[in-house]
Amino acid sequence: MAVSLTPAAAQRVKTMIDKRGQGIGLRVGVKKSGCTGFAYVVDYVDEPNVDDHIFVNHGVDVYVDPKSLSAIDGMEIDYVRESLLNEGFEFRNPNVKDECGCGESFSV
Repeated sequence: MAVSLTPAAAQRVKTMIDKRGQGIGLRVGVKKSGCTGFAYVVDYVDEPNVDDHIFVNHGVDVYVDPKSLSAIDGMEIDYVRESLLNEGFEFRNPNVKDECGCGESFSV
């Protein structure tokens, strides 16, 4: 079981945490949302939850709650910059069975 970051994503997370001035890592999870079932939730971690799963990637701790892990196990997160106005995290989740047309939600 694992959730991983590419080197580019890890560097972006480190930069964001440094700019923020606090935080110990990145929280990745899912919530029920959209027309196909789930949406990704990404946030900073200031304090871990007691039941978090922690994955270390390129010097960044990624925290995942137990309920989300089955939906994102094996996922790789990349940071892609296509232009000055088009950049962001890209989720490569092998568990996704279907995505909505707008790309905002998915099912497993």
